[in-house]
Amino acid sequence: MSIGVIDSGVGGLSVLRHLQAQLSHESWLYVADQAHVPYGGRPLTQIRQFSRAITQFLLAQQVKLIVVACNTASGAALTYLRQTFPHVPFVGIEPAVKPAAAQTRSGKVGVLATTGTFESQRYAGLMARFTQDVVTLENPCLGLVERIEAGETAVPATEALLRACVEPMLAAGVDTLVLGCTHYPFVLPLLSKIAGPQVTIIDPAPAVARQTGRVLAARGLAAKTGGGQTRLVTTGSPAVFGRQAAKLLGHSWLVEAAVWRDDQVSMSNEQ
Repeated sequence: MSIGVIDSGVGGLSVLRHLQAQLSHESWLYVADQAHVPYGGRPLTQIRQFSRAITQFLLAQQVKLIVVACNTASGAALTYLRQTFPHVPFVGIEPAVKPAAAQTRSGKVGVLATTGTFESQRYAGLMARFTQDVVTLENPCLGLVERIEAGETAVPATEALLRACVEPMLAAGVDTLVLGCTHYPFVLPLLSKIAGPQVTIIDPAPAVARQTGRVLAARGLAAKTGGGQTRLVTTGSPAVFGRQAAKLLGHSWLVEAAVWRDDQVSMSNEQ
């Protein structure tokens, strides 16, 4: 049985690469909801609807666990999904505020995430629990997800956008940056260039992979041998997503097409 991975687009591939590296015997079914990307500015109720339909699709494909590899969807829908599908193990992702607060030397942390993540109750809970003794600066980096989806991860316009987001934080004394959107690790080279070696940048994806391994082991679901297969499915253009995945991960896959119909997801040949 495979493990399902959900994202609005290519961002969750930054999590998938760590999942594949740490859990090499597992097989994966990745769903990119590119028909609705980006999720960041959408109403929470709509994101829950999308997440529920994709979960139903994955369960129909016999997955044994679902990783919600999207900060916005985790913030908006993870609790809802666990309540709606109580028999399904879910692993979510959230901005790494706790480790950032623990390791900052200046007492100032920058968080880069989408508007949807910043407005979620899950994020508010993180802030209440872990940032009492630090100053937190936030920026939704409007337009960055769209640039990454377009493959513009190293162009001057993307660097200019990032500078506008990050340089005010650096000027304020931030020494730790949290990547609160799974798309953002794909512009890490630009961020590192802008921030410099004195700033720590935290990507939560490795921690998500470790947590997935723990949940699999606790439930007796871990694959012991074989595995390693990966299926990529998109509700957008398979050709475009295939090119994006190859560019971002350096590996080519055959991408399958899924469609939305009557608020449900199905493979395009199942209509």
